[in-house]
Amino acid sequence: MMIDFRYRVLDPVKAFSLTQREVKPYLLDEASGHRFVVPTDDKTGPLRQTSRAPKKGSIYFMFFANRGKTIHAGSKVTIVIGDFKAGGLTVE
Repeated sequence: MMIDFRYRVLDPVKAFSLTQREVKPYLLDEASGHRFVVPTDDKTGPLRQTSRAPKKGSIYFMFFANRGKTIHAGSKVTIVIGDFKAGGLTVE
């Protein structure tokens, strides 16, 4: 039901926008074009890690809702976080 996306910060300045609460990330299924968003829990808020100052070497995460289990191992996806795009990723 969820896709777990993790990334390591190599350059905190470039990674700044990736960890901001105001930026709404989504996962794009390259086969269907469907968008999957980060769900929000009433108690914990969005299911993603945020930081006002990302740290070099730290690993951050976000979960994307996989309603209908459309995304599966081997699916090709693109992660979009504001102006940042990472395409051609293969789901494990």
